[in-house]
Amino acid sequence: MTSIEPIERTFAMIKPDAVESRIVGRILVRIEEEGFVIRQMEMTHFWEEQIDVFYEEHIGKPFWPDLRAFMLSGPVVILALERENAVAHWRSVLGATDPRAAAPGTLRRTYGEKRGVVYRNAGHGSDSVESARREIALWWP
Repeated sequence: MTSIEPIERTFAMIKPDAVESRIVGRILVRIEEEGFVIRQMEMTHFWEEQIDVFYEEHIGKPFWPDLRAFMLSGPVVILALERENAVAHWRSVLGATDPRAAAPGTLRRTYGEKRGVVYRNAGHGSDSVESARREIALWWP
């Protein structure tokens, strides 16, 4: 008997570097190829107070000012994705935070780069089911 993983939702974001590079369509195709159902999607901008809530765990770290400026630099595409094992699967599609360490074929390896102290790594994914709920609720209460 095979076990069936429960359907999960995760939060995904296509970051300003990927929007600026005009690769949103490629990333959306990959999302669908990986079996995700897009339940919600929107192109938007962070506002200053919101970025501080979203990335609260990074406030005070040496890279925080650069990360904050980068994430406020342009539009992002935010998504609520659904599939079996969504959180872990999306993170595996993204790859390691550092694009140079990410596995070949992952989005971050394909589209990311490090500039200064900030990884411009094309995307974000929730790190747990709890984080996914919190991050989705920040955009779609």
